[in-house]
Amino acid sequence: MTLPDLGSWGAVVAIGAMAVATYLCRIAGVAVMSVVPLTPHVRRGLAALPGSIVVATVLPLIERLGVAAGVALLAAIGAMVVSRNELVALLTGMAMISAARFLGF
Repeated sequence: MTLPDLGSWGAVVAIGAMAVATYLCRIAGVAVMSVVPLTPHVRRGLAALPGSIVVATVLPLIERLGVAAGVALLAAIGAMVVSRNELVALLTGMAMISAARFLGF
């Protein structure tokens, strides 16, 4: 089965479809959470969600990129704890991974 050729409108249609899908995902979350009672258990789960998303995103990268990425992440976390500044943490992590790559890790 071949999809029809949309010509010059193909990109516009694709962007529009992605925008509609994004909107539907966001509105579905609001609709579902409007009927879920916010018990203390649900609140704790929602509070833990951002951390679990970060871990689910970062750990596969560390596994694929190796020791250098792990060292850089730990350095960035340490810089964030000490300085409480995202830019300092970002620059520290970038410097550490650059140094580790330079040293052959």
